[in-house]
Amino acid sequence: MCGRFAQTADMRELVEQFKVAAPEKALPFNWNIAPTNPIYIVRQQSEIEPSKELAVVSWGLIAPWAQELQEAKNSQSRAINARSESIHEKPTFRSAFRATRCLIPATGYYEWATALGKYSPKKPFYISARDGKQLAIAGIWSSWRAPNGELVESSSLITQEAHGELETIHSRMPVFMPVDRWADWLNPKTHNVEQLQSLMWVEHPELNVIARPVSSAVNSVANNGKELIEETPLGAPETLF
Repeated sequence: MCGRFAQTADMRELVEQFKVAAPEKALPFNWNIAPTNPIYIVRQQSEIEPSKELAVVSWGLIAPWAQELQEAKNSQSRAINARSESIHEKPTFRSAFRATRCLIPATGYYEWATALGKYSPKKPFYISARDGKQLAIAGIWSSWRAPNGELVESSSLITQEAHGELETIHSRMPVFMPVDRWADWLNPKTHNVEQLQSLMWVEHPELNVIARPVSSAVNSVANNGKELIEETPLGAPETLF
C-alpha cells in the first residue's frame, strides 16, 4: 500500500506538466502527507468541458453511505488506496471508478519494507520519478454532502502488484498513468471496465522510478521537511537497486 507521500512541486511545475489552471489557493509543501490531509488532484472539469483542473480534496475516499461527519472521517482512513484488481467491484470505489477518475500528482511516495523482501522489515524508502517530474498516480474522487450542507470532496489513489525491484520492498505499488492515456482516463464518458483496466496496465512500471532508503523520522506525521527524503545508509548486509 501507499500510506504517505510528498508534494513539493512549485505551482508552475504542476501547471506546466499537467496543463491545468492553478487553483485559487496553493497548498503548502508537504513532505509527509498522511490520510485525510488535503491533496491535489487533476480531473476533467465535466463531460461537456474537456479541459483539466487542479483541485484540492481530502485523501481517503468517503464511503458513499456515510451519514455523519465522524462516520465519513472514519471511512476515509480505510480507503486511501483502492486495489486495481477489485476497484470495479468494491462498493466504496466502484461508482467513482466508473465516473469520476483523476490523477494524483506526487513528488514521491514512501513505502515500508515488509518481512517478505530483502530489506529489514519496516525500513522506509522514498520512491520518485527517474526523470525528476511529478508522478501521475491513477486515482478516483467523489463528493459527499455533510448533514450541515457542506460538500466534501475526497480521493483515493489506485495500487497494483509491485514489479521488479520494487517488489523486494513491498508487494504493492501505485498505478502510474502514462501521459498518452490521461485523456481517456479522465474522460467521464469512459465507462467500460475492461477499457479502464487496460489503461491501468503498464509494462515494467518500476523502470520509471528510483527508490532510496530514508530515515524512520517519516514514521511520525509530526515530522515534515525535506530532510525526510534524504538518503540514509543501509546496513552492511543490504544493497539497494
